[in-house]
Amino acid sequence: MKDTLLTDRQREVLRYRKQGLTQQQIADIIRTSKANVCTIEKAALENINRARETITFLYSLDAMFLCVIKAGIDLLNVPSLIYKEAEKKGIKVKYDTINLLNHVRTAVPEKCRGRYIKDEIVVFIKESGELYYE
Repeated sequence: MKDTLLTDRQREVLRYRKQGLTQQQIADIIRTSKANVCTIEKAALENINRARETITFLYSLDAMFLCVIKAGIDLLNVPSLIYKEAEKKGIKVKYDTINLLNHVRTAVPEKCRGRYIKDEIVVFIKESGELYYE
């Protein structure tokens, strides 16, 4: 996987973090400072987030606006809101309730905190019932 948006050092740091090592342990292994490991990890995660947003944009080009999920809403209320809005458009959402909850949490984890929506989520839907979020 040489042709990625991540540098060799970023991939190395992320591999060590995935193994459960602390930033200090990684710094000791790669002979640098903890602050540098923190900077490398942060840059890697930003690159990953930009790549994710780019892919979402590409896949959502033929999707239409569905609704806005406001901050503060209980995550457990999100499926009924999405189903209701999709029904108005005559589109069947391709996820059952549990899978929809998981889809929202994994697609925009930074916008969820526990059972609540932390930041507003804009929802788009394709005719196929696939959902995308901003």
